[in-house]
Amino acid sequence: MLNVIKIAARNLRRYLRRTILTSSLITLGVVAVLLFISVTGSFKRMMVGQITDSMIGHLQIHRKGYMASIDNLPLNRNLNQQQVAKVKEVLSGADAVESFSMRIKLGAMFSNFTETTNIRLNTVIPEQEVKTVPLLPGRIVEGQKEVLLQKGEILIPELIAKGMKVKVGDSVVLVANNKDGSVNGKTFTVSGVLEGISGPGGRDGMIHLDDAKELLRIDGVEISEIAVRLKNMDDLPRVFSSLKGEFASFTNKEGNPVFEVHTWKDLSPFYNIARMIDLMTFFIKIMLVAIVLVSIMNVMIMAVYERINEIGTIAAIGTLPGKIMALFVTEGFLLGVLGTAVGTVISLVSIAVINAAGLTFNFGRQSNLVLAPTIGAGDVISIVLIVIGIAVAASLQPAFKAARMDPIAALRHV
Repeated sequence: MLNVIKIAARNLRRYLRRTILTSSLITLGVVAVLLFISVTGSFKRMMVGQITDSMIGHLQIHRKGYMASIDNLPLNRNLNQQQVAKVKEVLSGADAVESFSMRIKLGAMFSNFTETTNIRLNTVIPEQEVKTVPLLPGRIVEGQKEVLLQKGEILIPELIAKGMKVKVGDSVVLVANNKDGSVNGKTFTVSGVLEGISGPGGRDGMIHLDDAKELLRIDGVEISEIAVRLKNMDDLPRVFSSLKGEFASFTNKEGNPVFEVHTWKDLSPFYNIARMIDLMTFFIKIMLVAIVLVSIMNVMIMAVYERINEIGTIAAIGTLPGKIMALFVTEGFLLGVLGTAVGTVISLVSIAVINAAGLTFNFGRQSNLVLAPTIGAGDVISIVLIVIGIAVAASLQPAFKAARMDPIAALRHV
């Protein structure tokens, strides 16, 4: 086998220009794919981090059926005191959970005493919320960021602040219906303005959980959702599966599940963008396969055609068809190895240069976000194996054709 490799390498050096051109095409494809994966992966991680760490959390737990009617923000689907206690017990015993935050979500009427509009409210315990979504203070575009909220204060969305000309320090009134249908109002002081991360139509404000209980006349404990932050985002699939199984064991009198668990993927429309990035990556890999397949097959077909007399000679002196086939397959293999080796080195150097340059970009209202492309060893190895595998596969048909040549006919070829 070592002799076959030596002869294959010698044949590639004989046609050096063609070898360089083919390996360059493979190198270009490998560089394009690895850089694309690293850059888009960096953007995807940043985007997911912005969404999960500033509003949603990694996981959320609700009462069964809440998400099906979340557009109406149903108060009759809140978790009661006993259910909240069970959730806290499970989450406190999970090593992978870093923190969790209890929220009540409700709709209300917002008035600046001259105009009225509707608003969606997330009511939180500030200390819990900051631990669970640590980027939340960064969404405050006006007002104090050091202390998220105090009782009697409200963070209003930028859309409402501009539309109703409300500033930090102004007094406003919230009017809301509780689950029994009675109406109550409460005066708040605007402590800050929130960036609408969900888009220009975002109407989500924030008040203290104690104020929400007073506004809705809630006695005891009622929670709409519990947002969960994990110590390591990579553990999300495992933790989700574990929590889903554990909460499924809690059933009501009818035997139906009491809780439902959702990941950020189920809760944010930005997951569709993440899926589009994955789809684009898949098609880029398909393009790489096509480049390698066409390049190697073209080279090997030409090699067989140009060396028909040579093939006839080595066949006539007793070289077995299997050896002839192995020779051409090895040439394709060496071309694939050469192209991927050079491409991988160039890609890793380019990624290091991009990181050293500290390139920045904007995402929504977030500015000067640093582009930090990284690529895992698994991605590099998979691309290398794909390219080499396709290079070998592309060599099979020309190699099989060379191995089946009749020595006499091959020697007569001009």
